[in-house]
Amino acid sequence: MRIGPASPSLVLSGGGARAAYQVGFLRGLVRQFPTATFPVITGVSAGAINAAHLANCTKAAPESVERLVELWASLTVEQVFRTDLLSIGSHMLTWALRLISGDRFGSRSSAFRGMLDTKPLRQFLHRALETPDGRLRGIEENLRSGWLDAIGITTTNYATGQSVTWVEGRDVVDWERPGRRSRLTTLTVDHVLASCALPLLFPGVRIEQRWHGDGGVQLNAPLSPALHLGSDRILAVSTRYTPTSAEADHPTTEGYPPPATIVGLLLDAIFLDMLDSDAQVLRRINSVIRLAPDIGGSKLRPVDLLLVRPSQDLGLLANEYEHELPSVFRFMMRGLGTERTRRADLIATLLFQPGYIARLIEIGERDAIDRHDQIARFLSAPGAGEESGPSG
Repeated sequence: MRIGPASPSLVLSGGGARAAYQVGFLRGLVRQFPTATFPVITGVSAGAINAAHLANCTKAAPESVERLVELWASLTVEQVFRTDLLSIGSHMLTWALRLISGDRFGSRSSAFRGMLDTKPLRQFLHRALETPDGRLRGIEENLRSGWLDAIGITTTNYATGQSVTWVEGRDVVDWERPGRRSRLTTLTVDHVLASCALPLLFPGVRIEQRWHGDGGVQLNAPLSPALHLGSDRILAVSTRYTPTSAEADHPTTEGYPPPATIVGLLLDAIFLDMLDSDAQVLRRINSVIRLAPDIGGSKLRPVDLLLVRPSQDLGLLANEYEHELPSVFRFMMRGLGTERTRRADLIATLLFQPGYIARLIEIGERDAIDRHDQIARFLSAPGAGEESGPSG
């Protein structure tokens, strides 16, 4: 399937609560360009929530995005995972007993599938996606109407280690590459929930007899699902801020880094860094194709990419809102050393609280307004996109 140069695709990366930035950016985009459409939408991790909503909502783009803004604005940590002392304490105790017993203590118990209980997130997704039975029926309606060609949501198969992109669309052909593959399916809440299942923190989700977790774990080419679905123009919205040289050299902690810093770096490596790396590869391939379009006797054409990043560091910003976390969970985070570092990426991933989310939506919307001319060129003229930083 090839959707053609006039129809850009939308790629939404992960980042936990930082995916609220994507919502703000989309709000700013559709307010300036209300007729903009994205026939192919792909999402991973928290970006899968946004992708699923956009593909499932049968209303016009401005109304669909505004509904997504309302959903994120009403979100709290308690709607993502249980934060009470009984839930968190029992999970921690069970994990500790498993470690000291050599995995003899209740190894088959569901309590060991994640350190946090995400039943509230499942309930939230059912409400947000307006599905009593879990099936995203709006996708089928949008496919029939013609504006949507395909949506892809990526998970990680824990049993095989493969990256699996679950696709619902028209005239889609399966693909398979080393370590990654696609599966044609009817998308459900389970696919979205699995894509969001942070390793160890959130329990995996069973899909077709296999346990699946966060799609960012093994997806080393985040742009590939959109490319396989026929895209040759891609708008990718990242949640990763690119620091200046001076900012990058400035230490965020003194002495030996606390666990919060190390875990945050690992989460960024999984969810944020791969998109930048894939964009660099695509840019190099584009350069080769422009120099030699007839390589191998086949007509190749470059892929037009506009990569959007936040104009502010969303991880550092999370420090200002740590106090919004529920007391028990905040106490646990401080036990990991969050007060001893300016690098709050772990908190930023889990900070599903109104103040922080509202700030991210505001930043995203302002970034879209500030980049009006660049977005206008990209939407109207194939070849006008560029791999770009926050200032364009």
